[in-house]
Amino acid sequence: MIQRIERQFAGRPLTLEIGRMARLAGGSCLVQYGDTTVLCTATAQPNPTHLPFFPLTVEYREKTYAAGKIPGGFFKREGRPGEKEILSARLTDRPLRPLFPDGFMHETQVACFILSADQENDADVLALLGASVALNMSNIPFNDLVASVRVGRVQGNWIWNPTFQQLEYSDLDIVVAGTEDAILMVEGGSLEVPEDDVLEAIQFAHEGIRELIAAQRELLDGHSVPDMEWAPVAPDETLRRKVEELAGAKVVEALNLSDKQERQQAMATVKEDVIATLKAEDEAWAEHEKDVGEVLRSIEKRTMREQILSKGERADGRGVDEIRPISCEVGVLPRTHGSSLFTRGQTQALVATTLGTARDEQRIDSIDVREEVTKTFMLHYNFPPFSVGEARPFRGTSRREIGHGNLAERAIQPLLPAYDDFPYTLRVVSDILESNGSSSMASVCGASLSLMDAGVPIKGACAGVAMGLIKDGDRVAVLTDILGLEDALGDMDFKVAGTRNGVTSIQMDIKIRGLTMDILRDAVHRAHKGRMHILDIMDQAIGEPRSDISPWAPRISTIQIKPDKIGEIIGPKGKTIRAIQDESGATIEIDDSGLVKIAAVSGEASARAREMIEAIVKEPEVGRIYEGPVKNTTTFGAFVEILPGTEGLCHISELAEGRVEKTEDVLKKGDITRVKLLSIDEKGRLRLSRRAAIMEEQEATAGAGSDS
Repeated sequence: MIQRIERQFAGRPLTLEIGRMARLAGGSCLVQYGDTTVLCTATAQPNPTHLPFFPLTVEYREKTYAAGKIPGGFFKREGRPGEKEILSARLTDRPLRPLFPDGFMHETQVACFILSADQENDADVLALLGASVALNMSNIPFNDLVASVRVGRVQGNWIWNPTFQQLEYSDLDIVVAGTEDAILMVEGGSLEVPEDDVLEAIQFAHEGIRELIAAQRELLDGHSVPDMEWAPVAPDETLRRKVEELAGAKVVEALNLSDKQERQQAMATVKEDVIATLKAEDEAWAEHEKDVGEVLRSIEKRTMREQILSKGERADGRGVDEIRPISCEVGVLPRTHGSSLFTRGQTQALVATTLGTARDEQRIDSIDVREEVTKTFMLHYNFPPFSVGEARPFRGTSRREIGHGNLAERAIQPLLPAYDDFPYTLRVVSDILESNGSSSMASVCGASLSLMDAGVPIKGACAGVAMGLIKDGDRVAVLTDILGLEDALGDMDFKVAGTRNGVTSIQMDIKIRGLTMDILRDAVHRAHKGRMHILDIMDQAIGEPRSDISPWAPRISTIQIKPDKIGEIIGPKGKTIRAIQDESGATIEIDDSGLVKIAAVSGEASARAREMIEAIVKEPEVGRIYEGPVKNTTTFGAFVEILPGTEGLCHISELAEGRVEKTEDVLKKGDITRVKLLSIDEKGRLRLSRRAAIMEEQEATAGAGSDS
């Protein structure tokens, strides 16, 4: 049976529909907001997997037909998901994952197809809404209603789900996901907005989330089905007791080793000893090695959390508000345009900046806009396996790498100079060389240092810190600058990046069923304190951008010409512009407005290209003497080219003093002569005089002689 409800949300029609499409999926929902339409489905396998983690996958796929487009390239069909699709899938995955019951190991898939795009409303926040309905109407054991809302602020007014056009005028763009009672996820950026304003935005978003959950509840009334039969996948209870007896004290000892590798090695030794003891007791325990690891992990988790909650002691000996030792270096790579090495504890990022020209812009074909758009700033994050002491194959860019790179890019973007003031394409690459927590925030710090080292005039230094949480009932501990262990076994990973003036990027993920605003407020204010501490250290390495860009970076200069002169610079089939580039060694780009950009590593190459371009576009100046070749002769005078492509007539009476019988007596085709421009008539014809040029030069010579 088809069930459908319609609501007005943020001034636009919102429709939720079930029972018409994808009826063989476990659950499905069609969401329409304005004319943007998303189909969301949820399906789970009937049997659990052997995997040691919950196998949830979320796919977010844009159909190009949604915007009336045909895919580019040779294959003319949608391929692997693009960056926007991956980031949107993560926005749906992250709030859903902590709401599944512990021990549920059935492979589960949520698929979101963008079927229509009105190029006003983003579909990413609609995907979670549809996924929540699809999961709750299925037999999958997911029994929480969840939704997400984007928040913007235009002229001081908070807006739910701002359109793409409204976001251009907003100083904040944050997506918040949650249940009726708590916040599950925060993701977004802002233009150096104060922390209290960010908290206000989150609270405002939660009001919208409650409205969307109320709509879901009405739609699903009478349409839920019993949960599928399943049993939590857990180790044998007898095995659990034996492992805890054998390993409890050893885990406490290993956990308090401050070095990550020593701690991991100690835990591996504990596991080996426990398995050896169990095998000696009964060879049948050999089949339970995987379960032993799971029990040890639960002991480690319980021990770490209790130690922090009861004693305020962390695995590496720090207090809850203490930041690990930090070192900052700049200019570490000799031939890059800018570079830095940022190390915080056992997390290290090597960051390099490259300055390019307009030819290096990234072109993006999106269903969200009618025309192709370009990016002039990119921040790429790489996480090689050796950074965590592992040997794994190098594959393509992971979803995690794309997400972390986007978080760091968003932190830096508001601080960059306007493109018209600094016409470079910028690429920043962060290679993580060591990782023990918060490598994305190390990338933000390293990117800020690297850009300054490259001489990019950013508005100010930017730093980031990751906050953690340990929560057990009413006992709560908020942690500053979390370790990888505290991220894995804790309840929250809350990253806040910004300058001394405010927040530029924020991301929060949790592993519990939501956070209250009081905990969020505490975490945000502690993050501010930590960020100021990091910025103080960064300022000691480099306090402001270098006064000049690297000698290895291209120098870009600009010339504004009349648009009707563009063709003259380009020449037939690009012949002229290629000749200028070949002779000068510079790269030349021209836009439709007539702005010419000259990029060259050496000043000589830039000056030569500029000189050649100016010679082509230079306008004839009355009263000025020019030198040029005779292009043609007639009975009434000679045509002389005074500028490339610009000729004028030197009448036979203006060739020389006295009467000239024949033009060829004075000038022949191909001769180089000097002429003075006497006038330009209303039709643009040039009147030249060789006689006047000779007389003026003779007078100038005579004047110079009398002066001496």
